[in-house]
Amino acid sequence: MNGSTLPIRSALTTRFAAVLSQAVVVTTLAVSAVAAGAQMQMPAQGNGKPPLSPPAEARVMLEGKTLAIKYSAPSMRGRVIMGGLVPYGQVWRTGANEATSLVTELPLKIGDLSVPAGSYTLYTMPAAPGKPWQLIVNKQTGQWGTVYKQDMDLGRTPLKHDEISAPQELMSISFEKTGKHSTELHIKWEKADEWVKIEAK
Repeated sequence: MNGSTLPIRSALTTRFAAVLSQAVVVTTLAVSAVAAGAQMQMPAQGNGKPPLSPPAEARVMLEGKTLAIKYSAPSMRGRVIMGGLVPYGQVWRTGANEATSLVTELPLKIGDLSVPAGSYTLYTMPAAPGKPWQLIVNKQTGQWGTVYKQDMDLGRTPLKHDEISAPQELMSISFEKTGKHSTELHIKWEKADEWVKIEAK
């Protein structure tokens, strides 16, 4: 009788060991999956510093309707900007990161360019001192700032130039001298103040 039970016990022991081994593997996989899931859900730890080019917005009301420009504002950080970081004669995103957007609820006259109500991207073509910059209104939207398709241009208009007395560290886009029907769009950085008049149509 003892001789007949040994193979049975041996078989049961082997089967139990196999089941236990599978349970350990399944448990290990489950624990690994939970750990991986927790790692994926854990937010990345930042260094606590503000972004180099923080998001910014310029907003104005003309005839009761909104005109807004969203952009990212880079800083000089000891660099030569005009003719250096921002080359003359090349299309510039006029900001940093994502493309600078223009959204207007009303039709506009920007310089000598007619702009219907809608969403656009703004670029500029910087020029050497003594020559006018060009403001470019482009119909493509939502792209990264370095993506530029000339065939999507709505049009261009020249900018006027003023000199800032002291270098401006943070680039800015602003609306100034705003009235009920018109305003001025100013793009300022380093010692350049490039601007154009905007009128409600």
